[in-house]
Amino acid sequence: MIKFQHVTRSYGKRDAVKGLDLSVSQGEMLALLGHNGAGKTTTLKMLVGLLRPSEGTVTVGPYNVVDHSREVSRLVGYVPDQPYLYEKLSGREFLELVAEIYGLTTAEIREGVDREAERFALGDFLDRLAESYSHGMRQRTVFAAALIHQPDVLVVDEPMVGLDPQSIRLVKDLLQEYVRQGKTVLMSTHMLSVAEEIADRVAVMKEGELTFEGQVDKLQEKAIEEGKSMESLLLSLMGA
Repeated sequence: MIKFQHVTRSYGKRDAVKGLDLSVSQGEMLALLGHNGAGKTTTLKMLVGLLRPSEGTVTVGPYNVVDHSREVSRLVGYVPDQPYLYEKLSGREFLELVAEIYGLTTAEIREGVDREAERFALGDFLDRLAESYSHGMRQRTVFAAALIHQPDVLVVDEPMVGLDPQSIRLVKDLLQEYVRQGKTVLMSTHMLSVAEEIADRVAVMKEGELTFEGQVDKLQEKAIEEGKSMESLLLSLMGA
């Protein structure tokens, strides 16, 4: 469903991502692990079309992200690492705006807003201005916006940062249910516990390159073989 082929992204003389080869199948959740600056966010931004690869290709389904950005946008929902909203719009107005951008009909917009408002328990604050929202409320609203068009692929950058325990549980359950429906999730996180609990596979990045990629149990086996804890192994793979 998602494929990075020999992908490099350069900023001047510095390569933020170097020769990345990575794929995520339909109905699978892959967690991308790494320290800040490892290349995780750059990788996700190339996938959703916010950045262009300097070299290589990124595809979603049959579509090249650069050549078929409109088709890809219909397949992908994106939750960035910072939940930005328009401060002078209410949550409802923001969701309606996003749905219109995706080309939903009036009936689909109404249905989508009601569906996501129920899923994320937005009813108590949906008609308040976004400037009054807490971080958790913003994150839930941004998740709702990412799912308003019911995409096949969900791309999530550090989804648990700043959330309270109840919201973290909500997001975990949502991602697992999403995959059970046969859809695809690519998630970046620095939290090993989250990856262990809900991901099918993990990929570890260090300075723009993969240092490990495989099933979660393979990472556990590698830790046992090297006589390390999972945390110690992950830190060594990330270059700490």
